[in-house]
Amino acid sequence: MAGSAFVDPGAAKRAQFYDYKITKAFVYACFIAALGGSLFGYDLGVSGGVTSMDDFLKKFFPNVYRRKQAHLKETDYCKYDNQILTLFTSSLYFAGLVSTFGASWVTRVKGRRASILCGSVSFFIGAILNAFAVHISMLILGRILLGVGIGFGNQAVPLYLSETAPPKIRGAVNQLFQLTTCLGIFVANVINYFTDKIHPWGWRLSLGLATVPAVLMFIGGIFLPETPNSLVEQGRLEEGRRNLEKIRGTPNVDAEFEDLKDASEAARAIKNPFYNLLQRKYRPQLIIGALGIPAFQQLTGMNSILFYAPVIFQSLGMGSGTALYSSMITSGALVIATFFSMYQVDKRGRRFLFMEAGIQMISSMLVVAIVLALKFGHGVTLPIVDAVILVIMICLFVLAYGWSWGPLGWLVPSELFPLEIRSAGQSVVVCVNLFFTAMVAQCFLAALCHLRYGIFLLFVCLIVVMSCFIYFLLPETKQVPIEEISFLFQNHWFWKNIVNTPDEKPVSAA
Repeated sequence: MAGSAFVDPGAAKRAQFYDYKITKAFVYACFIAALGGSLFGYDLGVSGGVTSMDDFLKKFFPNVYRRKQAHLKETDYCKYDNQILTLFTSSLYFAGLVSTFGASWVTRVKGRRASILCGSVSFFIGAILNAFAVHISMLILGRILLGVGIGFGNQAVPLYLSETAPPKIRGAVNQLFQLTTCLGIFVANVINYFTDKIHPWGWRLSLGLATVPAVLMFIGGIFLPETPNSLVEQGRLEEGRRNLEKIRGTPNVDAEFEDLKDASEAARAIKNPFYNLLQRKYRPQLIIGALGIPAFQQLTGMNSILFYAPVIFQSLGMGSGTALYSSMITSGALVIATFFSMYQVDKRGRRFLFMEAGIQMISSMLVVAIVLALKFGHGVTLPIVDAVILVIMICLFVLAYGWSWGPLGWLVPSELFPLEIRSAGQSVVVCVNLFFTAMVAQCFLAALCHLRYGIFLLFVCLIVVMSCFIYFLLPETKQVPIEEISFLFQNHWFWKNIVNTPDEKPVSAA
């Protein structure tokens, strides 16, 4: 058997006694916490649109602007290939990568609410700097502060939602993070569409409006209740039980509270959660939750489309307004897909959505690659019929991502970690996610320039690999209490040979 950090098998019998109601306190907590996704989403949407605006390019990237105006006098795929321009996007994610380690300590010691507040403050300051930027260094500094805010938000919000939600609806509740992310992207694209017509300062308005979700999250976060899991972990048992009764809407929380206390006792025995994450009994959580899923989420190629949708569509011969309009369509598809995922995730399960989406994403990317190989990059404008086909295929790709890797990329890792390594595990999730996000953001335009349509074939190969990864290694976690997920690996065809083997003891506080 694996070590004592697993929940007592007797706890598995308690889940049937969990009781809950949908209360106002629960709804408020979920709404405010999910605003963290809107910070992430708004930045994803706004940065790609701003980098396609002529006024922004003329001020900060005049060489890119001149190359853009050259139209077909150069390779079609390479108009936006500029490493400083991509650094404008990727610097945020590199900053988020570094800040997540500090966010892990705050989340574990001070609570999930404290990280949410810290993230909103940093994001607000970064948005102000970007809106009033007068040179590149000021612009990059603002992006770094935005990244710190996202690092804290992405660390705390998925944990907060998973810990607040009752097991039977945890999938749908956790996906509020993805939903607000998608809504943030859509709103940013709508704003970009209109601010592109405001010369010469429309881009400042786009960047400055990022302060709105930050202010809402900070004000709401002041009154946000801490999660019972975090309070119990900090030894505040009475307060933890009161909060649990409040968000569940019933005093009948004995079974769930006992599970929280058992998990907390195991957590307090852990002195170094990052070290213990490397132990054999946590190998499934490390490989699947901390490394595999967050990396693969970015390697689908979706964030390349989110970052650079207007740029991609402009490269395909569409005007600035048409490109921004097309990106509105794709982000709208993402919102629709998230609602579908919220409805199906606790019915069909995580594995079904992953596998179905894999087939759809592979098919749509293959069509995109074929159309580009046959019709684009030969010094002529892409025919309107082919451009429409590309937009449709990209929308199908976005839909598949929107009900699979998008929301499940945050939901599944947040479910897998037991309490004693949860904060450390989530920190690694955010770190790996932001690392690959930054690398994709930094390298995509250069890869598009050099690989041309081959970049989409590369994404096809990666999606095949990640679909096999899910099929063979991830057990179904729908409606399983979060503190009992570890039992799934003890019975899994592959992982049982690892986690059921005697392992080293955790590093204890003693």
